[in-house]
Amino acid sequence: MSLADCSAAELLRDLAARKVSSVELVNAYAERICARDGEVKAFLHLDIDAALARAKEIDERRASGQPVGKLAGLPVAIKDVLCTAGVKTTCASKILQNFVPPYDATVVEKLKAADAVLLGKTNMDEFAMGGSTENSAYFQTTNPWDVTRVPGGSSGGAAACLAAGMAPLSIGTDTGGSIRQPAAFCGVSGLKPTYGRVSRYGLVAFASSLDQIGPMGHTAEDCAILLEAIAGHDPRDSTSANLPVPEYSQSFNQPLQGLKLGLVREHFGLGLDGEIEAAVREAVKVYESLGATVKDVSLPHSKYGIATYYIIAPSEASSNLARYDGVHYGYRTDEKQMLEELLAEQKQAEAGGSGKELADLDTPLIRLYRKTRAEGFGPEVKRRIMLGTYTLSAGYYDAYYVKALKVRRLIRGDYDQAFEEVDFVVGPTTPNPAFKLGEKTDDPLSMYLEDLYTVPTNLAGIGGMSIPCGLTKGGLPIGLQLQCRAFDEERLLQAAAMFQRATDWHLKRPTRS
Repeated sequence: MSLADCSAAELLRDLAARKVSSVELVNAYAERICARDGEVKAFLHLDIDAALARAKEIDERRASGQPVGKLAGLPVAIKDVLCTAGVKTTCASKILQNFVPPYDATVVEKLKAADAVLLGKTNMDEFAMGGSTENSAYFQTTNPWDVTRVPGGSSGGAAACLAAGMAPLSIGTDTGGSIRQPAAFCGVSGLKPTYGRVSRYGLVAFASSLDQIGPMGHTAEDCAILLEAIAGHDPRDSTSANLPVPEYSQSFNQPLQGLKLGLVREHFGLGLDGEIEAAVREAVKVYESLGATVKDVSLPHSKYGIATYYIIAPSEASSNLARYDGVHYGYRTDEKQMLEELLAEQKQAEAGGSGKELADLDTPLIRLYRKTRAEGFGPEVKRRIMLGTYTLSAGYYDAYYVKALKVRRLIRGDYDQAFEEVDFVVGPTTPNPAFKLGEKTDDPLSMYLEDLYTVPTNLAGIGGMSIPCGLTKGGLPIGLQLQCRAFDEERLLQAAAMFQRATDWHLKRPTRS
């Protein structure tokens, strides 16, 4: 097996034993990126020279006996929604195409402190709004298992680079399933931590009450190692939980006795692909063979999850994205052309030939805002801004937004009740395997329904994880979703590792031509 196909945990052990150097690792991944990324297109930005320099410095410290961090010498890819000092952070949007942050996000700080080697920034749906990574302003990412299909989204680049062996670990974000859905589509493991477990400082916000940063890797052990490095309280994030961080990397392998799993009744019905249902039910049988007991549980309000999410998330997005106006930073429309157009319209209005009154024309500042945002945002982002602005407007706020918040509380109550009976809630991560590129771009509702099983986790603020549990007859990965009580990621990782010790789905890699 190539170095680039090993798990992060295996590579860390080899690095510690000095069986391999960090420079060798970076070169192995650079070679794989050169061979595969022209087709997969997982990365928006790469700096291999900087990665090699960092790897060499870590190798020298290790050789001299100096202390090194927990991720010392291990390459990591970062979704391009986290601020990195001196490196472009575009959120895959034209409006931020030249934005270079002056500071690091807390997660990036922690990765650097752990001596990780940052390979580059991965592609995504613009501002994390999408489920296929087709909404990037720059290019589409493809699925390494079948390059005619999507890798999922919005962390599609983060998942695809793992599946293609272009990085051993990656950082994603999850607002409604954006770690778990692409993890399922690409046959890797991805964990959405409890809201507040990982600092959001330096994360470019989409929906502030839903966004959460999390780890992606080949195995539960990989996710445990990365989560341990990035989790923890941060006084710069008012939503960060002031709780101790367990030693996930040490405890993930502990067996769970008397495990009780709840199979979500509402997740097995109309719309679920038959092969996915069969694979998930087979995965549940594996747990039963390991001593777990399984019972049906109900999340009756989960059927309202998509509707609730697409009121709350766009409402928060319309507020968060108001800052992109062409004045503070980011893209700005061509002011000379804009003023020429405005002057021409004024002359027409004065002459009475435009059908507009002079008083109805924009001021130069308003025109600057309008043109900048029209040119800088893509169609999906505009759709969500308009939807959110509508639901927050006078006369609709109570009818839509406030009602959605009440339903959100009911969804959390369903989970609370389920967790009184079981340790984890289990079901499929997605209703379908990875779909064809372009298949759903003209049907937003169909695209939104791909997050049917993941969105309630974010609305409830709890933890969730997708792990590989099978392949379709066509060779596409299938994901099993495990959801846990708030801040119970330690046992969630143990449950995932328990399954992976008994199966080999996490060892499967896409066949390369």
